[in-house]
Amino acid sequence: MLTAMFLAALILITVRSQETEETITYTQCTDGYEWDPVRQRCKDIDECEIVPDACKGGMKCVNHYGGYLCLPRTAQIIVNEREEAAAESTSGRNNVIRRTPADPQRAPPNPTHQIQCAAGYEQSDHNVCQDIDECATGTHNCRADQVCVNLRGSFSCQCPPGYQKRGDQCVDIDECTLPPYCHHRCVNTPGSYYCQCNAGFQLASNNHTCVDINECDANNPCAQQCYNILGSFICQCNPGFELSSDRINCEDTDECRTSSYICQYQCVNEPGKFSCVCPEGYQVVGGRTCQDINECETTNECREDEICWNYHGGFRCYPRNPCQEPYVLTSENRCVCPVSNAICRELPYSVVYKYMSIRSDRTVPSDIFQIQATTIYPNTINTFRIKAGNENGEFYLRQTSAVSAMLVLVKSLSGPREHIVDLEMLTVNSLNYRTSSVLRLTIIVGPYAF
Repeated sequence: MLTAMFLAALILITVRSQETEETITYTQCTDGYEWDPVRQRCKDIDECEIVPDACKGGMKCVNHYGGYLCLPRTAQIIVNEREEAAAESTSGRNNVIRRTPADPQRAPPNPTHQIQCAAGYEQSDHNVCQDIDECATGTHNCRADQVCVNLRGSFSCQCPPGYQKRGDQCVDIDECTLPPYCHHRCVNTPGSYYCQCNAGFQLASNNHTCVDINECDANNPCAQQCYNILGSFICQCNPGFELSSDRINCEDTDECRTSSYICQYQCVNEPGKFSCVCPEGYQVVGGRTCQDINECETTNECREDEICWNYHGGFRCYPRNPCQEPYVLTSENRCVCPVSNAICRELPYSVVYKYMSIRSDRTVPSDIFQIQATTIYPNTINTFRIKAGNENGEFYLRQTSAVSAMLVLVKSLSGPREHIVDLEMLTVNSLNYRTSSVLRLTIIVGPYAF
């Protein structure tokens, strides 16, 4: 069936006379074939090579016997070589002309006899009709903006790739208006086009698809940390830094400026971090809190006849024997005035020395110290008062029971400062027995509220 499709029409021209007949034979090939003078037979024309842009829309051109096909690029083609040979062998027929020598109109029986060829053909050296290549000889009439394509017996004026005919003109084809060849953006050019990608993407090897650029791997633009995202990237900073306005560089975060409560005493900003410091007499605990240093345990500088008393932010040295004449030391911090001494009759029977420390600017009112009788006598009444050291009214003594009272701070005290307050307990009975004792309280107010 295939060979029958490409059979040439047999052209037979016979001239008879009274003389003996002679025969002149020439061959004409069917469409899609041309004469091969070497092999002396018709051979297939490869239209995929000579027809510019034979197939459109991404299809591939496949030559076959006497024509060509436009097939998808994924199609698989199987060629039957025996069938091809059969097609070529049957694509032409010998055309026979018989002439007799006696006829003066007949051509002489020699190979140089001129034969008549159809328009677009000429006689070859082998005395056969061969196609005239009008494109090569310049005998075509194509415009300067057109491309000449030689055909069997003729020629065709076609537009170059990327152009199409509109009347006699070749006009540019805007490929960007056709189905999307480009992933992102299409740019039309005379006779062609090219693809562009959005920012953060680059063309793949096929020049059509856009793939993400990993800016973090290619050329890390971030000052510290870089995270790639589709079409872009994000910069982040290490702890202690923050992104600057350009979203690329990192600036030190001044933690000390962002909060006044980050450190209990003082904040010191450092590149990428901060540290807390404490005043003299304190140490940093937990990175931010200040804790009093007990110098009496670490660097006790008091003499042997002194006792060391630690307070918030420092320490003091007090005499181990605080008693003054006529008082004598009877136990630690307790001085007694002997009854045998006439001077003692007008003085408190005992004086007890106590020391305490409070923080500066303590909230008021605040209970700070309790005084209590150590010896209880029957049928006696105890009363309590602040005998000295309350000239500015910072304290108030509230009796809490028959034998105790509470010292209340009613005005805030700022340090560093030392207060000595005498708390007196007066004891009387129904027999007009009267005695008193004093607790001399030394209050050391620290320099800070911690």
